[in-house]
Amino acid sequence: MHAEQMAEEFPAVAVDSDALDAVRLLATNRLPGIVVTEPDGCPHAVLPASQVVRFLVPPYVRDDPSLAGVLDESMADRIADKLAGKTVRSLLPDEPAELPKVATDDTIVEVAAVMARLRCPLVAVMDGKTIRGVITASRLLELALASH
Repeated sequence: MHAEQMAEEFPAVAVDSDALDAVRLLATNRLPGIVVTEPDGCPHAVLPASQVVRFLVPPYVRDDPSLAGVLDESMADRIADKLAGKTVRSLLPDEPAELPKVATDDTIVEVAAVMARLRCPLVAVMDGKTIRGVITASRLLELALASH
């Protein structure tokens, strides 16, 4: 099976889109991540949901998780306020990561290798500069297990 056959339609957001709207899209659809595109529609990056969670947790709590227990619920209620006025670009790491992408004719093993190497929950299936769809890790596992 080739990547083009495994790919599914998947929402994408532009780098300059509203961060809160993008996170709502992730949360509402329970997505493992989302493809982030340049204004011309070319894929720029993948924003994993785990990166958004990392953005929301204050650095001092990331450094010492025991401090999370001292934060009250009102702090938790305001956590989404950190997204107000931000763009998707501000949620991406400062150092641009390699775009998790595969070619339309890549095999299931090649797709799995890219996901494993980049530790990314999804990859963009590319035909040149055009995105043909996305393969999520759960979709990949579903297909890998289908024969058993």
